This record gives sequence, C-alpha cells and structure tokens, in this order.
Amino acid sequence: MRVLVLGAGLIGLSVADELLRRGHRVTVVDPAPGQGTSYAAAGMLSPGSEVWHGEAEILRLGLRSLALWPSYAERLGVSLHCTGTLLVGQDRGDLQQVERQAELLAGLGDRPRMLTGPQARAAEPTLGPRVVGGALLPEDHSVDPREVLAALLDRVGRPAKWLSGRPERRTSRRTSCDVAAAATGTQDVSKVGKYDATVVATGATLPEPWRHLVRGVRGEILRGHTDDPPKRTVRAWVHGQPVYVVPRPGGDLVIGATNEEHDVPPEVTFGGVFTLVEAARALLPGLDRATFTEALARDRPATSDNLPLLGPAPDRDDVVLAAGFFRHGVLLAPLAARLVADHLESGSVEPLLDPGRFTRSTTEGARC
Repeated sequence: MRVLVLGAGLIGLSVADELLRRGHRVTVVDPAPGQGTSYAAAGMLSPGSEVWHGEAEILRLGLRSLALWPSYAERLGVSLHCTGTLLVGQDRGDLQQVERQAELLAGLGDRPRMLTGPQARAAEPTLGPRVVGGALLPEDHSVDPREVLAALLDRVGRPAKWLSGRPERRTSRRTSCDVAAAATGTQDVSKVGKYDATVVATGATLPEPWRHLVRGVRGEILRGHTDDPPKRTVRAWVHGQPVYVVPRPGGDLVIGATNEEHDVPPEVTFGGVFTLVEAARALLPGLDRATFTEALARDRPATSDNLPLLGPAPDRDDVVLAAGFFRHGVLLAPLAARLVADHLESGSVEPLLDPGRFTRSTTEGARC
C-alpha cells in the first residue's frame, strides 16, 4: 500500500516504521519531525501509576504495550531502564493517595508492595526524611523518548538539511520513506488521493472535520542534572501536588508535570516551574544542588473519555486516526503501530478505541 502518515512524533514514526517493516510504501509529513509532545515527554512506561478510577481499559492497553517494549527497544537499539517505579506520599494525606492507587490496582489484579516510610527511604535513599510511606511497582520501565525519536527518524529517514526553515525532502535508501515539511495541523486530507490510506498522527491538533475529537491539555516539564540522582522513577504526592522525577543515565533527570486545561498555545509559566521545583525539592532534598538545563511546555492530546483514537476516521474509510493518547503516547507507541498496521491490512478495529464511538454515542442519544 501507499500510505501517507501525517505527523512525525513518536506515534507517527512508530506507525511508519511498522508499515515499512511490513513492506508498504510510506511518506511521513511534518513541519518539525520529532519536536512535538514526544520530545518533551518523560518516557515513563508505567501502566499502573497512570491508571485512574474508571479507566481500567488504559491499564489493559498499557500492560499489552509494556510487554512489547523490551523487543521494541532492542530492535531500535535504545536503552530500556527496568528499575521500577516508587509511589510515595510526603504526608499522611498524600499517603492516602498512594493507598487509593494501590487499592485500585489490587482491584484490577495487580497488587503493589506497600512500604513504610523507612522502607521507602531504604528503597530510594535520595528521598527526604519526611516521606511517610509508599508503594513499589517493580515491573515498570522507563525510556528516553528523545533517544527513541532519534532511532525512529534514522530508520524512517532523517532530513539531510534544513532549507528555509523546512527539512529538505529526501528519500532514504534503507526505508524508501520521504520526510517532508507541511502544516500537519491544517493538512487538507481531501487532497491526498494518490495514497491508498492516510494516517493522521498530529497530536493535539487534528485536521478538520475531526479537530473537535482531541483537545490540548498543557503540561510543563523540567530537565536538570545532578550527581546524586534517584535510582528509579519516583512518583509522589507532595502536600497534594502530584510530581514525578525520572532519572536518566549519567545524572540527567526529568521533573514533571503540570496538567492544565487551556485554549492558548502551550508556554512555560513561572507558576508551573515553581510548583514543580518546590514539590521535587521537598521530595528529594539533594536536588538543591542540581543544575537546571531546560523547561518545556507541550499539549497532551486528550479525548473526552481519555482513550486513544485508533481506527478509521468517521465518514472516511481511507483515513485512519492515531491520536488522543493523552499521557500514554510513549507507553502505547509499539501497540498503536501494530493496531494501525493491522487495521490497514485486515480492517480490524478495537471497538473501545474506534474513533466512530463518539459519533455512535451522539446518534444513539438523539434516538433516545
């Protein structure tokens, strides 16, 4: 098949790579390959810590995709960090949040190991003395999304140079895939008739007439470097404020992330930076000596039910939506690539992820 993929973030590139592996001809279009939400992501592969009440399906999807990550990382040649996630509470009220998360996971068949304050500090010596308890999720992993993006861009076809702010169009001999520049958010998919199918993976901004299916939820994230990093991902509630710290090899770390509904372009704010730094320093006092390297803001692509859109676009069987991954894009990338490729080859669609579910619910409501 001749397939056009709109969007060169982690989802779009994963889909392109999977299609190329299956022998299809693929063209990827993006104004800034690998620079969107995926570039800012922390890279936690932690289905259990991401699931919320009423979202058991996200846990099921996450566990399916987590099982794919070891072979996926090996194929891409990227490092997978298998040190687990530590959930902790800074005070008694925060510990109740940890306990509720643990109870939720236990009800879904995955009971984490509960820790007292001393046990949590023994498992992670960089924690501050006021941490009162936690829970260990030993099967969690993490990955550096920028390393994954670089590997995928190399496989799919990295632009040779930039011309007038746009990547030069080039075809990789290894993959027979073009990476070109275009305004993906406003791409007119009615004018792509030379392709057998178009995959829309444009993050928080879908082209019309599907733009309303995804909204942007701003997240701010910080990066720094320390000589005393935590040895595993730490996710915490600090006086009611959620925060996470994800270590990278060599002492780099990622601190995130704010979560804000808004209708303006995502930008880093003093309030967001202060909130994250205050919570992270209280959690890991050694961060006072860390150096600051970067602050970014990006829109997470959210749907009304927090489930992704994976399948044929409403009223357009030749267009496939691969969008709406909210906080789960890195985790779900290998599974999403398989599901999109399977749909293009066999027509299979998972009902809970079918983009047509919103159209059906509206129609059913009108009938009632």
